[in-house]
Amino acid sequence: MQDRYDIMSESGYDIAVIGAGHAGCEAALASARLGLETILFTVSMENVALMPCNPNIGGSSKGHIVREIDALGGEMGKNIDKTYIQSKMLNLSKGPAVHSLRAQADKAMYSRQMRMTLENTEHLTLKQAEVTEIVTAGDEVTGVIIGTGIKYNCKAVIICSGTYLRARCLCGESITYTGPNGLMAANHLSDCLKSMGIRMYRFKTGTPARMDKRTIDFDKMEEQKGDEKVRPFSFSNNPEDIAREQVSCWLTYTNEETHRVIKENLHRSPLYAGVIEGVGPRYCPSIEDKVVRFADRKRHQVFIEPEGEYTNEMYVGGMSSSLPEDVQLKMYHTVPGLEHAKIVRNAYAIEYDCIDARQLNPTLEFKKIKGLFSAGQFNGSSGYEEAAGQGLVAGINASMKILGREMLVLDRSESYIGVLIDDLVTKENKEPYRMMTSRAEYRLLLRQDNADLRLMEKGHQVGLIRHRQYEKLMEKESLISQEIERAEHTNIGTSDEKVKELLAAYGTQELKSGTTIAELIRRPELDYEKLEPIDPERPHLPWDVKEQVNINIKYDGYIRRQKKQVEQFKKMEEKKIPETICYDEIPSLRLEARQKLKEFSPISIGQASRISGVTPADIAVLLVYLEAKRRMEDHRYE
Repeated sequence: MQDRYDIMSESGYDIAVIGAGHAGCEAALASARLGLETILFTVSMENVALMPCNPNIGGSSKGHIVREIDALGGEMGKNIDKTYIQSKMLNLSKGPAVHSLRAQADKAMYSRQMRMTLENTEHLTLKQAEVTEIVTAGDEVTGVIIGTGIKYNCKAVIICSGTYLRARCLCGESITYTGPNGLMAANHLSDCLKSMGIRMYRFKTGTPARMDKRTIDFDKMEEQKGDEKVRPFSFSNNPEDIAREQVSCWLTYTNEETHRVIKENLHRSPLYAGVIEGVGPRYCPSIEDKVVRFADRKRHQVFIEPEGEYTNEMYVGGMSSSLPEDVQLKMYHTVPGLEHAKIVRNAYAIEYDCIDARQLNPTLEFKKIKGLFSAGQFNGSSGYEEAAGQGLVAGINASMKILGREMLVLDRSESYIGVLIDDLVTKENKEPYRMMTSRAEYRLLLRQDNADLRLMEKGHQVGLIRHRQYEKLMEKESLISQEIERAEHTNIGTSDEKVKELLAAYGTQELKSGTTIAELIRRPELDYEKLEPIDPERPHLPWDVKEQVNINIKYDGYIRRQKKQVEQFKKMEEKKIPETICYDEIPSLRLEARQKLKEFSPISIGQASRISGVTPADIAVLLVYLEAKRRMEDHRYE
């Protein structure tokens, strides 16, 4: 782009972050905390870290991501610990791999607290402005231009525009050209990006109505309370530090009358009338989608959740819609407990521009534009947590690039964030990408409870985890290891009456011969905590150490097996593909594979193997070619 605004320019920044949603906040905080002068642009200072849809953080697989963000030195976990109004561990009836923490947030407080953190972070400047252009010199970023014509010079740019680019909101026949919650859309940056050769998609998402609490009959609903013992998201907090009185959520259901109203008015839905161009998330469908796609279902769950402690707005989870307001009223009024409910904010769908994320490296830097990074819903993902995880990685890597240090690439075997980014940059996502536990091949190793053990060392190496916090992690690892060793070698005899009584109390088989504490822990009916009465030599340990001891002993065989699978995966990831490779020179490579490999430029054999259209046979051909090439190089230097 031509440098047209040199007369009116502002210098002194290393990194410019576009958008102050969940991705932008993490990106800006990461770079500023690493000492890079950072400027964060937002279209509204009052809506920093806005939650335009569901008022919660975490949930299935998303809770894993939040704890990984915290382990790497991010802010989301700390912020929700300060502002939650209900906390619950999901999937406790299942194994620890899918246990996921979910917290109901006070939306307004969450936003205010995050803004306060940003405003009090050194090296970080907030600016309310719309970025309209990204300035480049050759294939390198040199700055951004805002709507008033001022240019901000910088060395790297991180786009975290969320759902704001050319956004329009649809509620029946009513269309408003705004971002979420009626905020100003960003209407100019898309044209600039397209002129830079960036491929764009048009995606859609939606949100349900908000109801007036005073008009809801909660007696017709099932009360959903939080956990008595709250688990913090942040590893820097203890449960007792964040314990507080919690509010209730409520569960109700749609019924056949609800579905009849929807079916009779499908022709008035922009989704079915052909008005909506964008593709919506398959795993988070609107209520119209649910009724059409699951026609045999007689009811769907509806969660009534408070938007905050000091508001009567209630979020109607599970019933997002783009139907007209009059139809919404009829539809909601058929739901038990909502018969007389008044709508505070209508449900609506929102369309927006995003990119084909296959144009990115795993570092989240554009392959063809140096210094340009992107994160969040702009990359074609959905969800606050997915956005924040990408924002943190983009902020770290933009900083590493400027500092001349090695960039951070998380792989699929070490984090959900790694799975998320790898899926985005290697697979064609024709709908907003949503993280699920089933997407992770090694989910027994990627539990939410051990995110600190997996990732905090990387956060420390980057510079976002302080030395004292890292020392505490080392102490924790040592205590876990010592206690597992003790449990494996602490013998239990058959004649001890206390042992007999305990085994009978939990309905587990009596001992035929001597055993160890560890072997008893592995029994389905028992765990580490239950065995305390027959384990007098047990040391006093923190709750999170005891949790790790129990899981590592109980699932030892499965964990060992998965670690072996990871070893094989790592071998593929470590086989790097040279940047200079010419796929046209590989004679036995299929045409489709050659085209896909040229398009994606994978950095490793592992990444190449996950590209749609590249078969195991193609990988075998590629491996043979690379080995032959290596031998030729070795022979040349002999």
